[in-house]
Amino acid sequence: MPKKPGVYFWLDKAGVILYVGRATNLHSRVNQYFQESVDPRIAEMVNLASAIKYEVCDNLLEAVISEARYIKRYWPKYNVKDKDDRSFIYVVILKRDDYPRPMIIRGQELKKFPPTKAYVFGPYQSFSLIQNALKIIRRLFPYGNCRPHSGKACFDYQIGLCPGACIDAIGKKEYQSNIRNIVLLLQGEKKRLLKKLMKENPDKIKSLRHIQDVSLLARDDDLSLPKINRIEGYDVSHLNGRETYGSMVVFSGGEADKKEYRLFKIKEAPPGDDERALSEMLLRRLAHHDWLMPDLIMIDGGKPQIDFVNRILVHRNIHLPLVGISKLGGDKLVFAKGVKPSFKELAENIKETLLKTREEAHRFVIKAGRRARRLR
Repeated sequence: MPKKPGVYFWLDKAGVILYVGRATNLHSRVNQYFQESVDPRIAEMVNLASAIKYEVCDNLLEAVISEARYIKRYWPKYNVKDKDDRSFIYVVILKRDDYPRPMIIRGQELKKFPPTKAYVFGPYQSFSLIQNALKIIRRLFPYGNCRPHSGKACFDYQIGLCPGACIDAIGKKEYQSNIRNIVLLLQGEKKRLLKKLMKENPDKIKSLRHIQDVSLLARDDDLSLPKINRIEGYDVSHLNGRETYGSMVVFSGGEADKKEYRLFKIKEAPPGDDERALSEMLLRRLAHHDWLMPDLIMIDGGKPQIDFVNRILVHRNIHLPLVGISKLGGDKLVFAKGVKPSFKELAENIKETLLKTREEAHRFVIKAGRRARRLR
């Protein structure tokens, strides 16, 4: 099998499709099914199978879309763990909305979106996977999550993800053209999409063909890259160098999880020493073994802060992925020494989430710090 992205099919003796999967590398992914450590249910499927077929895709995003279409068409036995589709993930886009946007829903919500009212895409087997897919698609064809005509530019518009319906920077016709492109892409209508883009925006064709979709990589496809689900963001604030507080905010699956937020009163770091305040906060946080561990730690700071915190953690034999955001460097992502290029690329692909995490960490430490000072 080729070492390329694509979808693969396991078939029984009668030619019935037992399972559909997607892969970054078809060769290595299918190889994993012949290891002794596979799930018993998958081992059962392998024993029943008599053939494997595959379809090469240009990139992993295309493979994710194709996998969902084939699951919907064949509903293979070993893709479906339950008796119905309630555990699956779908994307819906309302048809009659002036400024629609893709929404991720669970299978049990499908009845709210009949085909007359919405386009429905899926089923997808991973929430984080389709969420990352939409982030990639949104960079190609921007859409808004904000309220149109509000007169105030949303945060997504400021970082180039929203086309600006909030401040009327885009008209309804142009906005809906972007949505139509997304619909064609998710329907697997690649030829129709390319034909449409050739007429309207040929530059987008090159972008579509060179999608950097490293953020879609899941553990079952490439064990060399971490799966980023829980991001923890940290920032510190002080009042004239005194009464320093630190914030920890959490983003799970790309969304703020406010019940997980924590505020730390810095006790030991010298006044105005942000590096030691950050280190103190992180060490106190990591002492809570009952809390979920982060997949990535984001620090509001540049190279000096990242290098200092990394030295402290490594000295205590704590190894966690760190990324900083340097305001002085124009919101450039910064990393500790020795970080692999693959991780840097992964972080760049989720940069919009990291920027939101940074803004939320700053907002929370200012607001919660003021409240704590008032109470004192």
